[in-house]
Amino acid sequence: MDAISVIRAKRDGLELNGEQIDWIIDAYTHGKIAEEQMSALSMAIYLNGMTGLETSRWTNAMIASGRRMDFSSLRRPVVDKHSTGGVGDKITLPLAPVVAACGAAVPQLAGRGLGHTGGTLDKLEAIQGWRSQLTSAEMLTTLTDTGAVICAAGEDLAPADRKLYALRDVTGTVESIPLISASIMSKKIAEGAGSLVLDVKAGSGAFMKSVSQARALAASLVSIGRAHGMPTTALITDMSVPLGRTVGNALEVREAVEVLAGGGPADVVELTLSLARAMLEAAGIIDRDPADVLTNGAAMDVWRRMVTAQGGDPDAPLPRAREQLTVPTPATGVLTELDAYFVGVCSWRLGAGRSRKEDRVQMGAGVEIHAKPGDQVTAGQPLLTLHSDTPDTFSYALHALKGAVRVAPSSDDPAPAIRRPRQIVLEHVR
Repeated sequence: MDAISVIRAKRDGLELNGEQIDWIIDAYTHGKIAEEQMSALSMAIYLNGMTGLETSRWTNAMIASGRRMDFSSLRRPVVDKHSTGGVGDKITLPLAPVVAACGAAVPQLAGRGLGHTGGTLDKLEAIQGWRSQLTSAEMLTTLTDTGAVICAAGEDLAPADRKLYALRDVTGTVESIPLISASIMSKKIAEGAGSLVLDVKAGSGAFMKSVSQARALAASLVSIGRAHGMPTTALITDMSVPLGRTVGNALEVREAVEVLAGGGPADVVELTLSLARAMLEAAGIIDRDPADVLTNGAAMDVWRRMVTAQGGDPDAPLPRAREQLTVPTPATGVLTELDAYFVGVCSWRLGAGRSRKEDRVQMGAGVEIHAKPGDQVTAGQPLLTLHSDTPDTFSYALHALKGAVRVAPSSDDPAPAIRRPRQIVLEHVR
């Protein structure tokens, strides 16, 4: 077996067999083939795709590159959730405590932001003392005691994926549906949950820009999960507009706590409850309503215990940026567009995100949103507030907002759909 023959086969549109896939993943994980060779193979897969059998075998090879976690000792059904990433997507923060408060165990292995999408670990690190790195024993103890844990994956969990994702990120091959599917599912299957619910985003702020692309990705993910014995369902959700009223690390934590306290933006609450109901159904818990644990304080109790178990202080004040800049509404009428991608780039430029994995983020940086599509607005009223410790980034961030906002005169009645409540969950894929 050699790398060149595998590259040529996929370059020419051939289907790789199981032995070729197992060998290439193992060889790459152990540094036996060059980065440029794996780059070439990734691009060939990006251009020519993979069959369902290839994608499933590729996933299995990445799982086999490391260890698998075991939560069989837990007395609760274990269910996990994964989001494909978006702008203002703080859903994991309230969701894990909500589902745990209803009786399931939620081992949420999360990641960091890169580019315009935010990272759950970055957000939680805004909490004083909170630790993302836990040993397997600490993770199991926290799950046993609280029902939920949100932490970083260990380096021995699907190490092939960690290495390959970093390569794909710098070679323009991230958006390959087979490679995305294998990347997500290798970690989730190795994690050892009993069932999985996926939040597959569609829209300008997502990797999948159209519903049809998101549907194809969701179908691929669900198929892999079931092929590996993990019951998997997916919700396709809208990411054309930022979720909630905040984008940025501490800003989003503050908003998530508002949801746990029984308040918060309607779209964040709606998606949290939709995903919670799907997770509880997958876990076989049919006699609990997740809305109840938001109103009676049970989810907040789980949140506080979970944060404390990971070294955090749930009562400590969250960081705030040193400088703010208000962005006024450009015209009077109906706000018809607030593009998630451009808002995400704006937040990233303010310091909330990173362009390289080693970059540091500003915990207080980000964007506060004062109006959403469908709202009546008046010229000059605050539309956004930009937060940053480095005010010299404001002009750079403002440039990212060009084309992000559209206001139509009320008399024109631009689109009836704009005046209806925004639909967050677009489809279910089972």
